[in-house]
Amino acid sequence: MTTVLNAVRIPTDDGSELSGEWLEPRGRRRGVLVVAPAMATPAAYYRPMAAWLRDRGIAVLLFDYRGYGASATGHLRDVEADTTRWLRDAAAAGSYALDRAEGLPVTWLGHSLGGQAFGLADHTRFARLVLVAAGSGHWRYGVGRSRFVAPVLWAALAPVAIRLTGYFPGRRFGIIGDLPPDVMREWASWCLHRDYLWGRRPELTARYAEVTTPVSSLVIADDELLGEASMRDLAGRYSGAETEVLRVEPTAHGLQRIGHHGFFHRDHAVLWESLLLPRITTAEPAATA
Repeated sequence: MTTVLNAVRIPTDDGSELSGEWLEPRGRRRGVLVVAPAMATPAAYYRPMAAWLRDRGIAVLLFDYRGYGASATGHLRDVEADTTRWLRDAAAAGSYALDRAEGLPVTWLGHSLGGQAFGLADHTRFARLVLVAAGSGHWRYGVGRSRFVAPVLWAALAPVAIRLTGYFPGRRFGIIGDLPPDVMREWASWCLHRDYLWGRRPELTARYAEVTTPVSSLVIADDELLGEASMRDLAGRYSGAETEVLRVEPTAHGLQRIGHHGFFHRDHAVLWESLLLPRITTAEPAATA
């Protein structure tokens, strides 16, 4: 199947724009997918998976958060956005895809932070939510060394680094990646609260509980950052939804390792074939109001 990729501009609720890519099958569509990225992960990282799905009849929207990746308009230190703003921008990207779905079911794929953003989206119009390595970011849910390093990062390293450089230079430390200052500040405050974002922004708790979209949470067994309890915590926040939690073992799919980002690696199409594509193509269109 020949395929088409288009650069798009996605309007946000406050008059700004995000950069995105719309991957359209040249032929009959089978469904639509929105990919909401992880923290400090550019949309381009998901392109191999998106192209693979496009070649199987799935229209895919990729996007970058405000001030990051292809959506950047200057230096990260000048980005006026916090993490909540990024979640709202993701919701705007979701609406962009919904408006172009032409009656087909639309699935939201949330990787890590992107799975948290769905609570702010127009969830009644989505057919399914697929969470990949997505959970609560509180440090107690960390795995191995990260559980002990994380509190120091959030409480000490991040504030000092931002004060000195004007942004979070994570690439220098080999931690997370470079981030705008207020994104890192707010995210750090969430990660230091036992109830994560819902503890810092309790007014959002009810919005997550109102979600009735079917949820599939893919728990990556060898995730080096988040444990299974973290991912179950997030899935549980969507308390009004029917939820399946599936533990994904690398060896069960002939792989040695997956990890926090590996589900989307270009060599891991076996995961897309068995775990993702069926959940997109079997999703029922959301009931219209």
